[in-house]
Amino acid sequence: MMATCQIRPPEALAVRIRHAELPQPQILAKNRLTSAKSNFRRKFACPAAQFKFSQKICLPRTQFKFSQKICLPAKPRIFADNLPPPRPPNPKPRRRLSGRAPQPSVRVMTPAIFASRSIASRLTTRFWRHPKLLLTLLLTPPLLWLGLVYLGALAALLVQSFYALDDFSGLIVPEFTLKTYAQLFTPSNLAIITRTLLMAASVTLAASIIAFPVAYYAARYARGRWKAAFYLGVMLPLWSSYLVKVYAFKLILAKEGILTWAADATHLSWLMNAALALPGVGGNSLSTSYIGTFTVFCYVWLPYMILPMQAALERVPVSMLEAAADLGATANQTFRTVTLPLALPGIIAGSIFTFSLTLGDYIIPQIIGNSANFIGMAVYQLQGTAGNVPLAAAFAVVPILIMLVYLTLARKAGAFDAL
Repeated sequence: MMATCQIRPPEALAVRIRHAELPQPQILAKNRLTSAKSNFRRKFACPAAQFKFSQKICLPRTQFKFSQKICLPAKPRIFADNLPPPRPPNPKPRRRLSGRAPQPSVRVMTPAIFASRSIASRLTTRFWRHPKLLLTLLLTPPLLWLGLVYLGALAALLVQSFYALDDFSGLIVPEFTLKTYAQLFTPSNLAIITRTLLMAASVTLAASIIAFPVAYYAARYARGRWKAAFYLGVMLPLWSSYLVKVYAFKLILAKEGILTWAADATHLSWLMNAALALPGVGGNSLSTSYIGTFTVFCYVWLPYMILPMQAALERVPVSMLEAAADLGATANQTFRTVTLPLALPGIIAGSIFTFSLTLGDYIIPQIIGNSANFIGMAVYQLQGTAGNVPLAAAFAVVPILIMLVYLTLARKAGAFDAL
């Protein structure tokens, strides 16, 4: 039996033990491995966790060879000759003879020096840390405008509607009274309210009938360039001035206008004359009749009906139309039972615009039509020429109340989802 021990620095310390033929090689190899580990730890005073032991056992026919490698970690590099001496145990702390406790050492911290930040960077950091502050700053200007200008004007209008005009002096008496609202129920004022409501309802109905085929074609069949052309054709009239369109229609509907010339050229002047001879809606020409006022109202407010209706029709699933066809429904039955109920919120949403805009408009009835008053014209004349501000305020409250009722019904019908 012969054993040799050798340590090889710097990266690894290796102990190699060579054995000759032994009667019990496995038992002796295990014992020598254990003793080599303990001797190495005792010699170099290193914990066991810093070393990795690997063993390789080869058992040939005539002799047994056993090798053991003990490797130090790569960082830090430790050599066998430069190992530090073992640390002595910590000495017991000495007792102070005086009764005062030892004062803890105070470490002076040097403040960190940061680069100077701009005001924008500081504001961005503050807004990121406080998102509610950013939301408040963004919403404050529009809410102030809405609260002070719009709602404030409505509140002042409502307050003045409860005042009255002195018949003797013609001055406004700032006392709470319902005398002004009582004047709304006179026959002349009731005729103005009724006329305005009928015009708004008829314009809304006609605009919905005209807009539905256009919106249905755009929602179901228009694709690509045709859809872009549709949007361009609907939005293009809104890009021109409101007064320019009204005065252009005054020339078109005049007695010497292009519409009268086209009727004479096609021998349809008798039809136009018959329409103008109708009692209540006719007149000398289209530009001075209710028919002309109705036509201009429909043209001006038609885009506000087409767009919400087209958006509602695009939301109608094609699968429901196919299911109705598979169940044997005709085209009329599919329209009445599937398409129209699903598109009804869009129709009501468009009617909100057409009805409310017609209800308060005063420019079209003043330029086109006869001298009959509408609510908008009455408010304009009472607060301007007559100087009866309380009655003008009372007239202005009427469309507000009508639209509140209309919006409540529209909300229950789900019209706001199609806006």
